[in-house]
Amino acid sequence: MPAPALPYFDQVLQRLEAGDPQLERCFGNHVHWGYWKDPHPSELSAIQEFPQAAEALTRLMLDQAHLQAGESVLDVGCGFGGTIDSLNQNWDGLALTGLNLDARQIERARQFVQPRAANTIEWIVADACALPLATDSLDVVLAVECIFHFPSRQAFLQEAQRVLRPGGRLVLSDFVPCRPLAILLRVLQSLRGAPFSNGTYGPVDCRWDQRRYASQAKRHGLELRNDLDITVHTLPTYAVVRKLFAAMGAESAVRDTARIEQLSRWGWLRYRILTFSKPIAAGP
Repeated sequence: MPAPALPYFDQVLQRLEAGDPQLERCFGNHVHWGYWKDPHPSELSAIQEFPQAAEALTRLMLDQAHLQAGESVLDVGCGFGGTIDSLNQNWDGLALTGLNLDARQIERARQFVQPRAANTIEWIVADACALPLATDSLDVVLAVECIFHFPSRQAFLQEAQRVLRPGGRLVLSDFVPCRPLAILLRVLQSLRGAPFSNGTYGPVDCRWDQRRYASQAKRHGLELRNDLDITVHTLPTYAVVRKLFAAMGAESAVRDTARIEQLSRWGWLRYRILTFSKPIAAGP
């Protein structure tokens, strides 16, 4: 399956190859939103603090996974390997796998992230909805801010359930709409026959609200264990992303980002960390 059209990744990769120091500092490792404990920094402070905020969001997700030494962890949509790098730097004895459909991202991750201590790292170019991994082979699956690009959330949940061992955990972050917006998006996408797309973020599917996540997870053998709404703590990201796009001369990307920002600030689109588990079968 070819990699999806993600124009913003094309722009980021081009600027990184050109040696853009600001973009390298902000998105050279993590390529996702940030988390600010104090969600009201100045615009200048937000930009200065962004690398730490992106790492803080990663660590918040990893906290939900309750990792133990010796476990096997898969990060799907791994980007440039920032989450794998955080795992590698802060835990020992993990078997780590980073997976992405875009070979360019995997190549950068492979160059910049090397295993330390007793950790191992494997990089795979593959589809998150058709994982080339054995059944019951993983303890944790992570999906940091990528599932809205997948062609099917159902297929991904089914695959995550398959590769997780009983008692294994799936932790993902997503832009989750309020129920009225989710219903509207489902109707509009049904009429269009395709996910919404723009020239910055490519095809984006944000039709799943909390209720659908819980019901579909249960249908595919996973239980929703925790739902953490961190929207307010992620809002400073928008000013950072708009400023970076403006510096690149990408005015259409500034506008696309501003539209998403408004939905978030109005409360229609929430940034959530969802944690699921694969039940342990009851004994005889």
